Amino acid sequence: MRLLLPALALPALLAAQPAQQVNASRADTLRTAGLTAPVEVLTDAYGIAHIYAQNEHDLFFAQGYNAARDRLFQFELWRRQATGTVAELLGPDEVERDIGARLFRFRGDLDREFAHYHPRGGAIIRAFTDGVNAYIAEARRSPATLPLEFRLLGTLPEPWTPDVVISRHAGLLANVREELNYGRAVHAVGEATVRRLEHFHPRQPRLALDSAIDGALLSRDILARYNAFRRAITFRPEHIVASAARGTPDAFAALSRAAQEAQRAMETDERRDIGSNNSVIHGSRSSSGWPLLANDPHRAIGAPSLRYWAHLVAPGWNVIGGGEPTIPGISIGHNEHGAWGLTIFTTDAEDLYVYTTNPANPQEYRYKGGWERMREVVDTIRVKGERVRIVTHRFTRHGPVVFEDSATRTAYAVRAAWMDIGGAPYLASLRMNQARTWEEFLAACAYSHIPAENMIWADRTGTIGWQAVGIVPIRKAWDGLVPVPGDGRYEWDGYLPMLQRPSEVNPARGFIGTANANLTDPFTYPHMDAIGFTWADPFRQNRVNEALAANPRVTLADMIALQHDVTSLPARQLVPLLRHVRSSDPTVERARTLLLGWNQQLAPESIAAGVYVAWERRLMRDLSALMIPRAARPHLSSLGMTRTIDFLIAAAPELASEAGPGATAVAGRDSFVVRTLARAVADLTTQLGADMDDWQYGQPRYKHALVRHPLSAAVHDTLRARLDVGPAPRGGNAYTVLAAGAGNNQTSGASFRLLVDTYDWDRAVGMNVPGQSGNPDSPHYRDLFSLWARNDVFPVYYSRDLIEQHTRRREVLAPGR
Repeated sequence: MRLLLPALALPALLAAQPAQQVNASRADTLRTAGLTAPVEVLTDAYGIAHIYAQNEHDLFFAQGYNAARDRLFQFELWRRQATGTVAELLGPDEVERDIGARLFRFRGDLDREFAHYHPRGGAIIRAFTDGVNAYIAEARRSPATLPLEFRLLGTLPEPWTPDVVISRHAGLLANVREELNYGRAVHAVGEATVRRLEHFHPRQPRLALDSAIDGALLSRDILARYNAFRRAITFRPEHIVASAARGTPDAFAALSRAAQEAQRAMETDERRDIGSNNSVIHGSRSSSGWPLLANDPHRAIGAPSLRYWAHLVAPGWNVIGGGEPTIPGISIGHNEHGAWGLTIFTTDAEDLYVYTTNPANPQEYRYKGGWERMREVVDTIRVKGERVRIVTHRFTRHGPVVFEDSATRTAYAVRAAWMDIGGAPYLASLRMNQARTWEEFLAACAYSHIPAENMIWADRTGTIGWQAVGIVPIRKAWDGLVPVPGDGRYEWDGYLPMLQRPSEVNPARGFIGTANANLTDPFTYPHMDAIGFTWADPFRQNRVNEALAANPRVTLADMIALQHDVTSLPARQLVPLLRHVRSSDPTVERARTLLLGWNQQLAPESIAAGVYVAWERRLMRDLSALMIPRAARPHLSSLGMTRTIDFLIAAAPELASEAGPGATAVAGRDSFVVRTLARAVADLTTQLGADMDDWQYGQPRYKHALVRHPLSAAVHDTLRARLDVGPAPRGGNAYTVLAAGAGNNQTSGASFRLLVDTYDWDRAVGMNVPGQSGNPDSPHYRDLFSLWARNDVFPVYYSRDLIEQHTRRREVLAPGR
């Protein structure tokens, strides 16, 4: 039974819990059942806990305990989403989410699953979970000390089980949503048109729908349950137990609209440019003579941060870096031998299967000429304010059934490689954490299935390397980008072995840079057809490699500057289109002249950058409306930047209409760029006023970062100010190395950074925005935001001597009750 906190009066909710005053020279002793020996925890000025344990069990117990202490509400949301128990807290609107979560939970052998991630994975995951539960037990005994969110929602954190750790719900999984939309678009406008509009590469995929599929039926909400379990939780004012703390309906509606716009912008980023930047520099090209490594993964930016720093020290372990706080180990970091990082590498690990069901029994589907029965699992879902609901989950041989229609005798199921053993995101990093050589790192990479990544390595022997990882189904009958019949004609032929995926070690150029764009070709890699066709636009990756190639002696400061680079490569190609055109409007002409003299830097203080981004957005929006047939727009919402540039530079025939009857495509293109610039000027005038001096790019009314808390829209202004962080002006956009997203508010990008010089591990620097803690009352909740906003980093200490010098809180976790 769920225990509830009593509703608190508004003053109690508003009162921040006092920060603990700690004498860093004296260790506080905390006793907790489950440890076998004392563990030291030294927390530095930036909130990083350096954990020193005497054995492996206690190390991961302490990691779980400390992470839960810093991120308790984040842990509780993770647990509820993983277990499908959100409706128990928030009511019937969340039932579909819970059904989806339970449909897609891992149902295999847990011992084999845990052992995949590390030879002692079961013991490590259970120790981590025990540590989480030890802190939860303490928090439940003193509910008045719980973080603000629990008091606002009137609830308590619940214990974890080891299977919560391996949940796939928050992972970067694959492309089944895009696959359904491509299928819908092909039905609407044909295979050739979809190929022309989308930037598939390195070759064109097969997109024709099988004749057994009725494309008209694809328009239904087939993936509702899949989408429900994958989306973030939305909290509303009625979820807040103290009515005086709730936001007004008008404020909630306005904030929800803003959140939806931000979500759409982030989904645009995810569809085309979600991922990361990383690079490694050989010692022959570094100023220190030793390899350098830099990584800035790009994900949603929120409060608390997605990632969490930790330093784990015990016999056989000395690893520091970041990862998702809800899993043991370090995903991005270094040990005493080498450093590693990651960016997304495109693979297609999901497929949507369409079945014909038996008219005499809709729980049977056609397979290889016969009828095969779906497997059924009966489940109960607790719903706040209602009786328990009884639901039945169904599964075909391929996976969870997400939609059924007895009237048309169709059913749909998702086959997901990440539901196989080894599909928990990032957990295989446990093996990487102990790698001592490139060869050991490669062996560890073989276990990294989800997400697919460009893994990079730099070590103290001078080796740098890159290995593409991720589970890759081999499809011989099709290319995986549209739904297919589940009748047995479209089966996977195993998975691509890791050694057949792209890799590189110590290249002659002296560096490796990846940023989610295509690094493969169909000639070098014979299994290319098994990997992917939809990659990020190449602009970030090209800029990283351009900068590294131009610098024969790279410093760590150069790497920091490159992570924050705001050079727009699209602007280099688009702005020259304005050179030979004119506008009769003096303000538009001033904007045109300003862009022609601009340096293509999307700097926050730049007025030209403000004009350019407004124009770039108008170009993409208006060209998408011109080029995408109306019937396809619900499924192909916009052109990507590569296609936008292609159509403009080559003057697509459709552009001729912009200049009137009988005009050429080039004349139409020229009219189009002037008209869109005029519209951009009008947009900026409406948004920022008529004075062009007020159009600087980085400002609260234009490009900025306001980091939102999940409860932000549900509470009143005073509490919202306590939960949210910012705003601060930003530069860059979705196509710059400083990946700042497509919208005005930066809701995605690099919240975490790591940069390492292997010459001296104590030279490493990093970032984690807005802070290490998820507790709004903690001094480490927002303390890193100002550093991040000014494109700065903090030192990441590794040696015990330096850690001791910079310790701000010293604790001993001791066995006991």
